[in-house]
Amino acid sequence: MNERKGIVTMKGGPLTLVGNEVKVGDKAPNVTLLSNDLQPVEISKFKGKIVVISSVPSLDTPVCSLETKKFNTKASNLGDDVVVLTVSMDLPFAQKRWCGAEGVERVITLSDHRDASFGTSYGVLIKELRLLARCIFVADRKGVVRYTQLVKEVTNEPDYDAVIKAVMDIYE
Repeated sequence: MNERKGIVTMKGGPLTLVGNEVKVGDKAPNVTLLSNDLQPVEISKFKGKIVVISSVPSLDTPVCSLETKKFNTKASNLGDDVVVLTVSMDLPFAQKRWCGAEGVERVITLSDHRDASFGTSYGVLIKELRLLARCIFVADRKGVVRYTQLVKEVTNEPDYDAVIKAVMDIYE
């Protein structure tokens, strides 16, 4: 398994990412995740739509919570042609509880807790923590990755405007 050391940090401490880096122009890897009701969901299910995939360490942390709520608000303005997925290692039960408590309805939360297939297929599994790095992927309607944003310091938020611009560029 491919390992990339020091690509991301947590509070300045270097971490190791496991898996193959997904780059712009690559086909988005098709992995099976679990929905909040424990049903398998394949990433390919969303082909035909513009897909924003936000990988986060845990919804129960302040930055991940804030990020997911911001994407929930922004998704409301993007129309039905755009799907926003948030993937974490949180258990589906925790994701469902969090979404209910925070009123998140536009973002689809999916769990990678079972086998970390998303983390390793997208190259965002943090070896030391068995959590996902903070990274955004935007795929076009054909499932081709058109934008990625790996946030170097895991405790920082992503550049939301750059993500929205990437989505709008696909629309054109």
